[in-house]
Amino acid sequence: SLSPTTLVMEVLKTLCERTECAVECIYQIPVVETLLVPILTLLKGKQAKLHSPESSLTHIADTLARIATTERGLALFLYERKIVSAEGEGISAAHVIVQFTQALLAKELRACEELQNSATVKGAFIFVCRQMYNTCEGLQVLRPYSLHECIAQAWRKASSLSERIPTPVPGALAPSSSQDLQSIVAWEEMLLDNLLNFAATPKGLMLLQQTGATPECVAYMFTRFTKKLQVSTCEKFGYGVMVTQVAATAPGIVALRSSGFLQAIVVELWSSLECGREDVRVFHPKPIPMEPIDRSCLKSFLTLVNLLSSQHAVLELLGHQALPNKTEYSLREMPTSIIDVMDRLVIINSDAKIHSLFNYEQSHTFGLRLLSAVCCNLDSLLLLESQYKLSDVLIQSQKDNVIESSPGQDEFVIDGLSVERNHLLVRMNVIGGPTERSLPPRVLEKGNEPYPWLLFSSYPVPSCYTLEMPKASWTKQDSEVSAFLASSKNGERDENWMDSCRRHLCKALITKSSVLTGSVLADLLDRAVLHLSSSPPHCFFPPAEYKVADHDIKARNLTPVEQLGISLTLRYGSLLKLVREDSEQDLCLLIKHCQEFLSHQRITIQSDLCYLKGDYPGYDWLSSTIFLLMGCDVGRTLTLLLRFSRLLTSAFLWPPRIYRSMHMPEEMAQSGVPPLYSCTAHYVEMLLKSEVPLVFSAFRMSGFTPSQMCMHWLTQCFWNYLDWPEICHYVTTCIIMGVDYQVYMCIAVLKHLQQDILQHTQTQDLQLYLK
Repeated sequence: SLSPTTLVMEVLKTLCERTECAVECIYQIPVVETLLVPILTLLKGKQAKLHSPESSLTHIADTLARIATTERGLALFLYERKIVSAEGEGISAAHVIVQFTQALLAKELRACEELQNSATVKGAFIFVCRQMYNTCEGLQVLRPYSLHECIAQAWRKASSLSERIPTPVPGALAPSSSQDLQSIVAWEEMLLDNLLNFAATPKGLMLLQQTGATPECVAYMFTRFTKKLQVSTCEKFGYGVMVTQVAATAPGIVALRSSGFLQAIVVELWSSLECGREDVRVFHPKPIPMEPIDRSCLKSFLTLVNLLSSQHAVLELLGHQALPNKTEYSLREMPTSIIDVMDRLVIINSDAKIHSLFNYEQSHTFGLRLLSAVCCNLDSLLLLESQYKLSDVLIQSQKDNVIESSPGQDEFVIDGLSVERNHLLVRMNVIGGPTERSLPPRVLEKGNEPYPWLLFSSYPVPSCYTLEMPKASWTKQDSEVSAFLASSKNGERDENWMDSCRRHLCKALITKSSVLTGSVLADLLDRAVLHLSSSPPHCFFPPAEYKVADHDIKARNLTPVEQLGISLTLRYGSLLKLVREDSEQDLCLLIKHCQEFLSHQRITIQSDLCYLKGDYPGYDWLSSTIFLLMGCDVGRTLTLLLRFSRLLTSAFLWPPRIYRSMHMPEEMAQSGVPPLYSCTAHYVEMLLKSEVPLVFSAFRMSGFTPSQMCMHWLTQCFWNYLDWPEICHYVTTCIIMGVDYQVYMCIAVLKHLQQDILQHTQTQDLQLYLK
């Protein structure tokens, strides 16, 4: 078409697509002001001078959306407060656009009533808002408007209207109702599509969950995902990142399961792994895969790793579920769920399971690699170990792989599976950072000794997999920190004491971090928490009124997950030379006290989610960390934790503390999305995008999210990722300097790993590298 409107729109589209031209010609305040003139006029209740209001506003919205998709354009919309609002105040373009969108949805534009019934105009302006709220920084700006509630309300209304219109009967004359139904269904899907995009960020996902529309949005996403459709015309990638974001939470993974998404992934995996493609004529036999995970299965493997990275996902999909363990499996029997994958590919403990696989070694290797990725999350490891006795199954398989080479001497058959199992057994049973444990490789070397690492089929794990650690010093050390603590024994009441404490901590971390160990660190943390909990401005939660005697608490039972967590903690403490003979009894007592104390502050929530039923479903890693940090002194640890529970920092550093807490807003508690995810992880993504953009882009290209990885690290206090001194420094820094340092810590780690992250993005194994 050669109409002036079409030509102008083509020119604007071309300019927006060319970055340098757009910066000079489009991303300018006068241009944005001109585009917003009719919108501001309508918001003031006056008639806009437009020849065709519906067509003109749709084109304006299209141009605004194209500007908002770029970093420069988005910053212009969010932060340039030079637009004059209807009230005469200087505000940003984002505020004008969202106010106009709300007015359209609420039908409050009396100056132009025809627009209020135009789904095209409303959809176009919601789409502009979507380009802003599907980013962390955009959502921060638009959050006060509760746009998610406005869109959800419009969707419910459209949904109820579509249900009222009768289904057309063949032969009946009802063309108008049929057309009405089509338009209402299209409007309903448009609203669902825009609601779904709140799930692009951690905080947005929590807001989506609060609307109650998560199942319908995920079902809609699945229909588009199966058709391999783009998220939108402005998005370069598909739904991979959004699926991973949704799967990080309990309600999200349940919605994915209900939609049929997980079943489709499992069926696709099984077809690639065991069946092969049926539509390819075989002229030559398929080559035996040289890689542990064949290229044809890699996409399914990475998708499953993304879905099962969160302990919430593992709990909802596998919690309290027994393995089928059938006596016979038909070769035509295809798995359709995650529990079937665990039964058929991972926990192969019978001949029936072996004989049911066409490619036993390849398929079981796939299962063991998947289990290795899942078990990197310590809460997932404890859950699976408590339910399925994974270590016993792996040990038995190793025993079955032993042959008698000569009388009285047994040798292991070294193959791909025995090497995988050996790696898994070490990973599951040895806790430690990079310089504290040594994980055996999964590859065989060339030469006479293909695998020089020691295989084992009984406990304990051979000492070659743990590195010798020096004993922690608990004697008073000469340092500026210890001198400061000694010189200010009663200085906690001084208002400036905390500032001095922070200065000494920063100086010690920068110059001599090695002195911040043992008694020095324990004393510093003790004094700092005492000062903060005694200062009303620093206390967010009410005083901890807890007086339960040890002999009363001993009757409380520990869950299997807690028992295994205590064993892992003591094993790690033994490696660090921190535990004593009575440490096991003391740690059990501490965990019982913490559960008893926190249980009195929890509300009952009626929910189908496993995550929201009973006590905290994971293990209390912070309490165990503080216990070891305090030299296994149970009394001192409990006192510190009770004081610490008054501080806002405890809500993020200590996940069990805020779980179903009465101190949390009810709608947030019922959402099943923890604050560590909706707040800390959200700000990590927001800062990462601005501070380390290459890493942020690498995550998006991998279909993985920084928020999920950071949740993994933070929930278990960086156990298995940092060495013990660094873990202590992390906890101390967050408590003394402030909880925002939790975000800075994650950013620092990701920035430190930037080159490796970029390299592993190219080799398509970023998720596995970070784990």
